[in-house]
Amino acid sequence: MDFSEKLQQLRKQKQMTQVQLAERLYVTRTAVSKWESGKGYPNIESLKSISKLFSVSIDELLSGEELIVLAENENGKNISSLLNLIYGVLDLLCLSFVYLPLYGQKEVDFIRAVSLLVYHDASPVIRTIYFILLTSLFAFGIIELLMRHYNYEKGLKKMKMTSIFVHGLAVIFFAISLQPYINVMLFMLFIIKIYILIKSKNS
Repeated sequence: MDFSEKLQQLRKQKQMTQVQLAERLYVTRTAVSKWESGKGYPNIESLKSISKLFSVSIDELLSGEELIVLAENENGKNISSLLNLIYGVLDLLCLSFVYLPLYGQKEVDFIRAVSLLVYHDASPVIRTIYFILLTSLFAFGIIELLMRHYNYEKGLKKMKMTSIFVHGLAVIFFAISLQPYINVMLFMLFIIKIYILIKSKNS
């Protein structure tokens, strides 16, 4: 007997509906239905709650093969969650490029590196675009971390793709406007983000 059949049997022995079981485990009825139809397994915390609720051991609930599948799923979710965290933090870092001395400002006999706050060699329009690009990436980072926290996977994927698009535009714009220092920093972050996206799809 596999996990889905055992769970159904235990639930019926307790004369509980899927809704009642879901409420006791603090999950959705859809999650319970998915487990009972054999389309997925609960996470470790839910598995512990099931074990405690029905007074059975985890070994009794899952076969050795099912335990391996569960462990692989948990490992994949943990790696994906960590990659999403790193991705969000990389976007947050873009705000620091407003304050770091990465902009070449012409003085009398030399070029001095200054922050965007005091940089005035470019036109107000160009400087405004700099601010918009960098603060937009920072805002994406905040939204990405919030979506990760609340497990909103669908929205997180869209936000990450929007972020990579805007980041690419920023790299192009800073290259065109001849800002090599910040462009190198942005390009490095861009490459790391692409690597994370590829790694996320494979995990």
